Amino acid sequence: MNDQTFFSLLKHADEPFVGWDFSFITRTGRMTSGLLSWSYGSMALSLIQDATSMLDMGTGGGEFLSKLGPFPPSAYATEGYLPNVPVAKERLTPLGVTVVQVDDEALPFATGQFDLVINQHESFSAQEVRRVISEGGKFLTQQVGGLDCNGINEKLSAPINAEYLDWDLKNAEKEIKENGFKVLKSAEEFPIQRFYDIGALVYYLKAIPWQAPGFDMNQYKDELYAIHKMIEREGYFEVKQHRFFILAEAL
Repeated sequence: MNDQTFFSLLKHADEPFVGWDFSFITRTGRMTSGLLSWSYGSMALSLIQDATSMLDMGTGGGEFLSKLGPFPPSAYATEGYLPNVPVAKERLTPLGVTVVQVDDEALPFATGQFDLVINQHESFSAQEVRRVISEGGKFLTQQVGGLDCNGINEKLSAPINAEYLDWDLKNAEKEIKENGFKVLKSAEEFPIQRFYDIGALVYYLKAIPWQAPGFDMNQYKDELYAIHKMIEREGYFEVKQHRFFILAEAL
């Protein structure tokens, strides 16, 4: 295997990943995602403007939340990945958002503290979310389903993370309803995600290690090279994402 372009692209995937920001490969068009029939951002923005107290679960580096202000007088964000916490604090504190580190799905807040909880791609305990939301409060979540991008695993001949395979709209709605919520709106879709060079794919896999647990470039070098040649022939490597959203009201 003496393909300098291939090895150069792999080396380019060593760029550090900070916060929860894929712009290194999205703003350059190296990875793109298909459109959904809803906008989590638009729904969240509207709800934030009507809230008096809010929580953003799993804020990453605060990149997304920072664009949805102004925020209510009481605004909090949680983050479980320690390196993201100072990044989020630096970005969100000047905007009036208090960032709190969490270690699990338990939420360090008072019962009924918030009238809005938003959650983009973060795990949650429906029981805990209901506890911290006041009666009539709203919970908006967009989730990555258990079938997300499994085409990557298939091409790599890598094990699929079976822990999340059953995580879909039906099961999430069931859990939410069983914990004191009424579902107001929901939808589930499978948009396309495309990678236009092998370096973008490797960068993505290194940023989300749960997609292919234990991923190592040397272990999968032959499979990565096969995908690289496919991209050279067809222009891209395409897989299906798995997304769903739920807007619920606390009873």
